[in-house]
Amino acid sequence: MKARVTVTLKSGVLDPQGQAIQGSLKSLGFGGVGAVRQGKVFDLDLGDSDLSQAEANVRAMCEKLLANTVIENYTIEITP
Repeated sequence: MKARVTVTLKSGVLDPQGQAIQGSLKSLGFGGVGAVRQGKVFDLDLGDSDLSQAEANVRAMCEKLLANTVIENYTIEITP
């Protein structure tokens, strides 16, 4: 079973890296980009065979390590 966790900053949290990327895109001629928010993606190979157990384990990983839940949101996608 595999899981993909996508972590992004919550709206309202300043994103200086996203702003730097937006400025770089503009200087490269991509001026039509209105805003950029950056994030992280984690691809995990799981040993769990039970879908609900796998999701619970990944959620615990996010809460304890992968995401700073004060300023970040996360989504989980699990595939067999």
